Amino acid sequence: MTTNPTHQTIEALAKERGIEPDVIIAAIEEAVRTASRKYYKTNEDLHARFNTETGQVELFAVKAIVEEVANPAIEISLAEAQQLYGDEAQVGMEIEFPKSTEVLGRIAAQTAKQVIFQKVREAERENIFAEYNQRIGEVVTGTVKRFENGDLVLEFGRIEAALPRKEQSRAESYSPGDRVRAVIKAVNRSTKGPQIVLSRTDPALLIKLFEQEVPEIYDAAVVIKGAVREAGDRAKVAVYSRERDVDPVGACVGMKGTRVQAIIRELRGEKIDIVEWSEDPVLFVTNALSPAKVQRVSIVDDKERVMEVVVEDKQLSLAIGKKGQNVRLAAKLSGWRIDIKSEEEKRREVEAQFESLEAAVGGEAAGEQEPAAFALPGVSDELMESLRAAGYTTAAEVADSPVDSLTAIPGIDDETAESLRAAARASLEAEENPEDAPPAEPETSETEG
Repeated sequence: MTTNPTHQTIEALAKERGIEPDVIIAAIEEAVRTASRKYYKTNEDLHARFNTETGQVELFAVKAIVEEVANPAIEISLAEAQQLYGDEAQVGMEIEFPKSTEVLGRIAAQTAKQVIFQKVREAERENIFAEYNQRIGEVVTGTVKRFENGDLVLEFGRIEAALPRKEQSRAESYSPGDRVRAVIKAVNRSTKGPQIVLSRTDPALLIKLFEQEVPEIYDAAVVIKGAVREAGDRAKVAVYSRERDVDPVGACVGMKGTRVQAIIRELRGEKIDIVEWSEDPVLFVTNALSPAKVQRVSIVDDKERVMEVVVEDKQLSLAIGKKGQNVRLAAKLSGWRIDIKSEEEKRREVEAQFESLEAAVGGEAAGEQEPAAFALPGVSDELMESLRAAGYTTAAEVADSPVDSLTAIPGIDDETAESLRAAARASLEAEENPEDAPPAEPETSETEG
């Protein structure tokens, strides 16, 4: 074990910073090399080496042995090298020429200090990233250290972490020295400020708090299937029990609500709805709309995941929630788009559909009865059907039709054709002079024809 004071200082610093001593030694060597280049201003290949026995940093100019020298700053001829070291010197070897570090001066020392500080800081950041990148989603407790443009800087252990304004609940406010629990949301590899980003609005915080407060969740008897939040206002958690005799909702609420109340206090009064998860989407959506009571649920579009929910009139505002918050959270939790209607609204919608259907059916019926309005006095229904089947739609068409055209219709001879034309003319005269219309004659039958 070395007793060199410089080396002991390096080891103590490394332990304090949580890094390896070799990282600091490498930083010192790099610092001396950088300062030496600024002082000597040559193209020599300068190397620095920390001597653990003396605690000094030794500086060398390294030159490669070559047959013919092209760059004297970094090369030495074989003949010259053999004059210095004898026949042991061979082409391809390197020779170190000691250089003084005492002449570097104050500016060089400042440069060395900056390089050491930078290297140590980079090593610290790399260690923080390696450690905390594996802990994303964990809950940590820190102390508010300072404020930076609305963001909070928290300190836990030797580490600083940022709680950005967008990750803070609007129902919360803090002062320096306050203790805050937050979830690790992200870890940045390189940044000027704190590398660790915390969150108080992420649903992961809610899940972790339930894991800490509810033993059944910690033991995996109860599973959290999903959680959604609008931080500071309301949250919904879907739970499921793996054991038949364990009530998942009751386990999370706790006796007289003690468990959930502890979480509500931690989240500064945020309302939490604990609902039971179900594989049946209709049942799950019904539960997710709690505390509102649902009358009926129907799937409108299974592919697009759209549901229609009907509630009592007095339950409509509760189901929708303040500014649509309840139905919005239920939709996020279930993954379905929910269309909520009151019973009165649904009744009016159904009535409107029936009215439009009746109007359509009535229109069709009226359209079918229009040909029946064409009739001739004294003409049997059978003959009228034959005329309509042949394309006659008005009395004027029959009156103007030649006899030959009428006799082309099966069952009509010349005499019947004349009778039909006369009946048609009589019908037209009756329409023009309804007061002078003669009494209806007996119907003309096919047998009479």
